[in-house]
Amino acid sequence: MKQSLQLRLGQQLTMTPQLQQAIRLLQLSTMELQAEVQEALDSNMMLETHEGDSQDASEPNSNTDSQTKNEAAESDMDFQGADSMPDELQTDSSWEDVYDSSLPLTNQAISDSKEYEYQGETTESLQGHILWQVEMSQLSPTDTAIAMTIIDSINDDGYLETPIEEIYQELDASEEIDLDEVIAVLHRIQQFDPVGIGAHNLIECLTIQLNQFDPNTTPHLAKTKQIVSEYMELLGSRDFQQLKRKLKVSDDELSEIINIIQSLNPKPGSQIQTTPPEYIIPDVYVKKHKGKWTVELNTEGTPKVRINQEYANLIKRANNSNENNTLKNHLQEARWFIKSLLSRNETLLKVTNCIIERQEGFLEYGDVSMKPLVLSDVANTVEMHESTISRVTTRKYMHTPRGIYELKYFFSSHVGTSSGGECSSTAIRAIIKELVEAENSMKPLSDSKIANILSEQGIKVARRTVAKYREALAIPPSNERKRHA
Repeated sequence: MKQSLQLRLGQQLTMTPQLQQAIRLLQLSTMELQAEVQEALDSNMMLETHEGDSQDASEPNSNTDSQTKNEAAESDMDFQGADSMPDELQTDSSWEDVYDSSLPLTNQAISDSKEYEYQGETTESLQGHILWQVEMSQLSPTDTAIAMTIIDSINDDGYLETPIEEIYQELDASEEIDLDEVIAVLHRIQQFDPVGIGAHNLIECLTIQLNQFDPNTTPHLAKTKQIVSEYMELLGSRDFQQLKRKLKVSDDELSEIINIIQSLNPKPGSQIQTTPPEYIIPDVYVKKHKGKWTVELNTEGTPKVRINQEYANLIKRANNSNENNTLKNHLQEARWFIKSLLSRNETLLKVTNCIIERQEGFLEYGDVSMKPLVLSDVANTVEMHESTISRVTTRKYMHTPRGIYELKYFFSSHVGTSSGGECSSTAIRAIIKELVEAENSMKPLSDSKIANILSEQGIKVARRTVAKYREALAIPPSNERKRHA
């Protein structure tokens, strides 16, 4: 094969570092963006926070601080000014004469300050909560060792996963511990808060909780315990007629018994919060102003940033020293960072406005008026790629008069109607929820019946689709929704 040189012309899309940064900022949530902005402030001397009433360069609708915005858009500029920091101090002066010094705050100054650093919140595990009660009970060292072994075998729901015999075998035999002593400690733990922890199964858990009721003030307590110990299967299958015959009670008495059982907690360990709460900061606010829905960015979510003019003026145009080049690089990075923030906010506003235009019915009337919407609909309207719309709507939240919703919530598939139109799956789920809430508890609606009702309203949906939507709403089937009068 003969070697040769050929010249070809072609076009290709290159992901520049600036474009990669803009895409990365676009897909960050508000809290992640706060961390990203803070990291940029810490690493780039050309960026500074701007705490003022007027808007800054990081806001798309800003009409002030135009000098900073022009700097972010320009490719080069004429830098003027000299260093404001002298190379050395005069011989007859001290550091404090030239620069302000701040002494560390004393304890008194800290106590007088109204601003305190947030130390975070702590969440207690179920095991830690039980162990704290063991320590407060002042048990003997042997019983404390037994209690700690038992606590290690309790799961997050509050149930004892290991048989008591195996726990007894795990204990040190040299301490001469009896099985009865282990069982006694277990019974002691079962009386701790929350009541019912340490039970082996559901029946034992409910029985422990029922033992806390006062028989003098709780009617039908004995029959309630009888249902829990003997007729839980009948109760689970909603066979109320059989229960009345077994217990020889009336309808009103059975209703009171069932109410007592429903007041119990089948998972007592769930009362102890083991995961830290997740806080949501809305990215945009949707309000109705003069009869029209408007969208505003949450400018308090992230620090306001701008170019630090004092450091920018230190740059000399014709100077190629390392220090001057470093300042130039920092300034260019700061410009691109601010430009990326502008692009993120503008894109977020465009997409949110498009969603609001399509979903005004939801804002006015709720989920039943939600319209079908997919990513391609918004992408075609704002003339962007679907992947960009997906990044903008992921982990971004909208504050509306009806609550806070993720932007993804407003996208849903559709189902055809008898009139040839389309109905959103979100609206169908809302209708199913309303039908279930208004149904007769003694004769709940089946999936087939709900499908027929929807068909009468012009919504074509199969029974299996109704079952899928019902499960998505965490609504049990009709046989489990049946209640006694």
